[in-house]
Amino acid sequence: MAAAEAQTPAPDWKQALKSRLEAVASQKVSKATGQELKDNEMDLFTKYYIEWRGGRKKNNQSYRSIPRFYYRLPAEGEILLQKLREESRAVFLQRKSRELLDNEELQNLWFLLDKHQTPPLIGEEAMIHYENLLEVKEKAGQKCKQFFAAKIFAKPLHNDPYGRISIMQFFNYVMRKVWLHQTRIGLSLYDVAGQGYLRESDLENYILELIPTLPQLDSLEKSFYSFYVCTAVRKFFFFLDPLRTGKIKIQDILACSFLDDLLELRDEELSKESQESNWFSAPSALRVYGQYLNLDKDHNEMLSKEELSRYGTGTLTGMCLDRVFQECLTYHV
Repeated sequence: MAAAEAQTPAPDWKQALKSRLEAVASQKVSKATGQELKDNEMDLFTKYYIEWRGGRKKNNQSYRSIPRFYYRLPAEGEILLQKLREESRAVFLQRKSRELLDNEELQNLWFLLDKHQTPPLIGEEAMIHYENLLEVKEKAGQKCKQFFAAKIFAKPLHNDPYGRISIMQFFNYVMRKVWLHQTRIGLSLYDVAGQGYLRESDLENYILELIPTLPQLDSLEKSFYSFYVCTAVRKFFFFLDPLRTGKIKIQDILACSFLDDLLELRDEELSKESQESNWFSAPSALRVYGQYLNLDKDHNEMLSKEELSRYGTGTLTGMCLDRVFQECLTYHV
């Protein structure tokens, strides 16, 4: 038995190990080759795709003349994109605000216009020629240059024999433009969507924060603010949102006279007659509120058709009341 064991050849461990290592190495080479092929394939695809896309743009001239007009809004879950958008809008509005003329610059502009007026006077109204206006342009500063275009000078130019315009008319134009831009920026701060329109809640926040800046509304109690805001917002949406979309363009708000009437309440010396005719004044809001309370006989803060039928002298017809309730249901304030 010992002789048999001696005759059995011992395994060649060196050769077996070498074969095993060569097999593993060959497998790695084959895997690496497969990955390399995939990488090469992706590189070729990227190369040809870029060439195809670039060639398509070159062939189609519309890519050069039509700018990009659609930018996707961030979704609710994209918090970082939303914050980036909000911060970008805030920086943009701040930059636009710095481009506007402040009170000191407006006073300096008036001083320069008065200094460069062109004689003779028409009554007590000072006039200025375009050549003198260009001299004012050079001295007024960079912010004012946008107001000295020839087409702006031509608008108030009428029948003056010397080819002049009224200094007061020109200065009022500048003041109006500055006010419009300031108001546009102020309204845009409440434009949550950043799409150039205000929803009902946005406009409510704007008016609510505007109330303390209006001296003519100092007599209103804070408990009355909610009804006042509702009264003011309803007028904007009734006239400027006829399709009941729930939003109003900021451009439409600026174009109508409602905002002028509202901001007129900044005048501390506003006459009683002007207040009575102004829908947004405190007397007007209190009058509407009093009429509402008188109609609400059951004191449930709602108006039924029967209660509304007693409005005024009771001349509202049944058909009129039906249409009112079909179009706009009364709701809690």
